[in-house]
Amino acid sequence: MDINKLMQQAQAMQKQMEEVGKQIDAMEFEGSASNGLVKVTVSGEDKILSIWIDPSILNPEDQEMIQDLVMIAVNDAIEKADDYKKNRLGSMASAMGLPIK
Repeated sequence: MDINKLMQQAQAMQKQMEEVGKQIDAMEFEGSASNGLVKVTVSGEDKILSIWIDPSILNPEDQEMIQDLVMIAVNDAIEKADDYKKNRLGSMASAMGLPIK
């Protein structure tokens, strides 16, 4: 086994994983609640980019319901981003023989 060749392969895979990580960070993921009445978009870095609320549910008396829907949509968007990251980076890690978290 050539240790230098193995190190070069590891460095190449590390660079590739870093590039994929940058691509994921630039992506957007949308989560929604209550059949799309509330939509939230997050970046691959889990930053909220936008929140959209259907005007039909904007009743001051329903403030608690709206807050719950926003929370559900945010969590949905973050979960989608996390799932994508795990799938994309996990397949690369397993190809290298690294444990997947």
